[in-house]
Amino acid sequence: MKIRLVPALLILIVMAVTIRLGFWQRDRAHQKEALQAQITQYENAAPQDVGAAPVALKDIEFHRVRAKGTFLPARVVYLDNRPYNDQPGFYVVMPLKLDGGGYVLVNRGWLPRSIDDRERIAPYETPAGSVEVEGIARADASRAFELGAGGSAPHQKIRQNLGVASYAAETGLPLQPFVIQQTGFVPTAQPPFKDGLVRDWPAPATDVERNIGYMFQWWGMAAAALGFGLYAARRAATKERMQGAGKQKPEPGPVHSAKDA
Repeated sequence: MKIRLVPALLILIVMAVTIRLGFWQRDRAHQKEALQAQITQYENAAPQDVGAAPVALKDIEFHRVRAKGTFLPARVVYLDNRPYNDQPGFYVVMPLKLDGGGYVLVNRGWLPRSIDDRERIAPYETPAGSVEVEGIARADASRAFELGAGGSAPHQKIRQNLGVASYAAETGLPLQPFVIQQTGFVPTAQPPFKDGLVRDWPAPATDVERNIGYMFQWWGMAAAALGFGLYAARRAATKERMQGAGKQKPEPGPVHSAKDA
């Protein structure tokens, strides 16, 4: 059986690529599992204090943090299309002027949105003076799907998304490179402050199962390519064998009649 070089190379290339992509998805799943273990570890650790000194995002993301300062309600941003229990609403994001210097953005919580008037903001409370908050350091205040950047243009109270760096450039505030996803106020001797915001945050999604599924899909494609190659080779071999048998069949001799006798 002759092996046709070009089809064989194509099948080998497809198998090599799909097998490699399967291993890449497996590695991504392992990385996410390690991240999930780290997040669980951070949740049970003591909170880190946030001060004026900048902290790299990679050194603090998903850690519990604590910050003391004064909210700046005049610079609030409402992030739209953040549903909670199937109800439309906003995330209330507000800068906190730290007592020791510097600023940090705080995602204070969820606020329901009016169905009739998108720009009518439901009432909520902002504490006056210095306050101490606790939360989780996140890279941003959550990301929602957006076509273009029109819904996140600067100097709007209601936006689709909010980047820390872009907001720092817009306002001139020396912000920390992360957002505090507030879980509450630090307990004090005073009665706990109630601001009317919901802080029932979804757990960080690592989507390990998706990567595992993609891994098996890529390896399944590699197995399918191998099966197709073997099937095509078998058909080609069968066809060659039948053609060879046809060529070797003896030709019939001359036919003699009674007159030739």
